Amino acid sequence: MRRRVTKLIRPRFDQAKWVGRSHDEKLIRSTTSRGAHTVTKQQLTLGIVGAGNIAGQYARDLTTYPEVHLAGIADIDSSRAASLAEQSNCQAYASPDDLIADPAIDVVVNLTTHTAHVEVITKALEAGKHVYSEKPLALSYSDAQGLVQLAEQKGLRLGCSPCTYMGEAQQTAWKLLREKKIGPVRAVFAEMNWGRIESWHPAPGGFYAVGPLWDIGVYPLTLLTTIFGPARRAQATGKVLFPDRVTQEGTPFHIETPDFVTGSVELESGVLIRLTVDFYVSMKTKQKGVEFHGDTGSLWLGSPQWFNAEVEYAPFNEPYETVPYVREPYEGTEWGRGVLDMVHAIIEARPHRATGAQAAHVVDILEAIATSMREGRSAEITSSFSQPAPMEWGA
Repeated sequence: MRRRVTKLIRPRFDQAKWVGRSHDEKLIRSTTSRGAHTVTKQQLTLGIVGAGNIAGQYARDLTTYPEVHLAGIADIDSSRAASLAEQSNCQAYASPDDLIADPAIDVVVNLTTHTAHVEVITKALEAGKHVYSEKPLALSYSDAQGLVQLAEQKGLRLGCSPCTYMGEAQQTAWKLLREKKIGPVRAVFAEMNWGRIESWHPAPGGFYAVGPLWDIGVYPLTLLTTIFGPARRAQATGKVLFPDRVTQEGTPFHIETPDFVTGSVELESGVLIRLTVDFYVSMKTKQKGVEFHGDTGSLWLGSPQWFNAEVEYAPFNEPYETVPYVREPYEGTEWGRGVLDMVHAIIEARPHRATGAQAAHVVDILEAIATSMREGRSAEITSSFSQPAPMEWGA
């Protein structure tokens, strides 16, 4: 049975709306609790909604970009917002609604929990803000598609993580693949063994509620659809391997969403992906990263997430050797890089890379995998998107 047929979504870009909407030909003065800040038309004002674990890493990055003025932070827990705002030298808003309503804010960076994404993004778009959201864009394809359409109707940008394909290691691998270093690619092995969330995160409940498929499956799927284009079919199986767990504080909890998922995703280009995602196997496993197999050789990327991951190449039946990066890599993951690319795109009136349309397509893939697990059959994927361009320095 076919799932649905969806037309290719291409956001409409209107330079007058992007560049002239809130910073026009004049200076914007954004006043925060730290004092007045002058923002030129070459700088956009951002606000973060959600002050959880990842927000500190975003704020750290965003405060280093000359093109970005981080005006403030909001959270349903005002104490968390106040703490991060103090660290980031910006304003703590009384509530997420107050931040979204602030006319000084050009872009809302949505870092809320998975289940709040649709509500926050919708409010921000309705308020006339561009939005960059943490992944996944939504927990259903219909909701994700609705957000893309709303942004298009409003003439606003909608971006979504992960932007990790913008990393130096990932761009290096992509360049080699474009150059046919290993010939036509026919198979890809993608492993995301993410350990046990309770061993490093103080509040693991939200992660286990959605499961590894929706939380970390987005990383290899976004990378691989960026490189090879849209998916068309998925087949998978999943299981709860380790149902009873204990938080760092010693509180027992029980999970019901599969913590181990494995299966295959067939792309429109013919590339077949073998995907494994789990919250059980240690990150120190020898099975990790993304391995591309072509007619004349193989390419191994140590992680789809870390910008300084290992990149190795091997001719067919020969040992792997390290490949030099296209440029010196960032150590770890620069979480703000996708936001910065969208800011540059708004200022320069060009398409941004981490689009809502691709994020919605990835949600469609995740939904197909979940359908396959639940119904024990192959599930079709019919949505599509326009692939992003490589980074200028990675081309």
